[in-house]
Amino acid sequence: MPLRDILSGSNGSSSDLSLFFLMGIPGLEPMHLWISIPFCSVFSVALLGNCTLLYVIRTEPSLHKPMFYFLAMLAVIDLGLSTTTVPKILSIFWFNSREINFSACLVQMFFLHSFSIMESAVLLAMAFDRYVAICNPLRYTTILTNSVIVKIGLAALARAVVLMAPLPFLLQRLPYCRSHVIAHCYCEHMAVVKLACTDTTFNNIYGIIVALCIVGLDLMFIIVSYVRILRAVFSLASKEEQLKAFGTCGSHICAILVFYVPVVLSSTVHRFGRQVAPHVHILMANFYLLLPPMMNPIVYGVKTKQIRVRVLLWFRGKSF
Repeated sequence: MPLRDILSGSNGSSSDLSLFFLMGIPGLEPMHLWISIPFCSVFSVALLGNCTLLYVIRTEPSLHKPMFYFLAMLAVIDLGLSTTTVPKILSIFWFNSREINFSACLVQMFFLHSFSIMESAVLLAMAFDRYVAICNPLRYTTILTNSVIVKIGLAALARAVVLMAPLPFLLQRLPYCRSHVIAHCYCEHMAVVKLACTDTTFNNIYGIIVALCIVGLDLMFIIVSYVRILRAVFSLASKEEQLKAFGTCGSHICAILVFYVPVVLSSTVHRFGRQVAPHVHILMANFYLLLPPMMNPIVYGVKTKQIRVRVLLWFRGKSF
């Protein structure tokens, strides 16, 4: 359906109240086909990389350790984050399939934000893992037992569900008597809230509180963990021991930067960058969906010897 027809038929009572339309990247509609090439490439790399990571961790006994269990959780979350949004984005770019049922939109939003919250929680758990490994190495196996890891995973899942469960209900109660065109590639919370024709102060405040609780608190605890790690590392006698300790944290630090930097930049531009073009907002919002799922397997594959060796053997056609 041409965009002008969507815009002309999406306001008032003449439109289907259950049907919404995703614009894609506003201002760059003629370039959607070209933009789909890097999107599809990144999505393919993310799927291949995370599936490979999960397979290697499952089949390699030496990787059955807390750090790699958390990495497996991260891979599952990244797969969920990618598959929740990118297929619909590509259908917009390739087939101009902009329509989305409002219920499907709410489901996509719930899973999208839930997976993001879970990823933040797992990165925090990995920081705790590194803290215990470096600051309390003798107690590592007694602190991070399998049951503790399962509880951490369930806590991350429960927190995401509890925080995101109110969103669909909050949005369902709003009247949408204006345009039903969502100026985004996917059903992001604030992009949908903007379409409501009533006071949305509570929705805005709730979104800000959740974002501050997740990004603010998780990032704060991660920083505290690394401050303590740095103190422990600098207290080591030799430079070789210090480098070895830093080496065990390198992959995790890269994963933190890949996840949090796009989130913080996107949120900052969204809140304060009123002069920034709409397509820049949308592209930046897509970075934190596309970048971590693609980069995490690459970073850990390059930095972790056991994973690197197994993958190289696989590609050379040797048996595991």
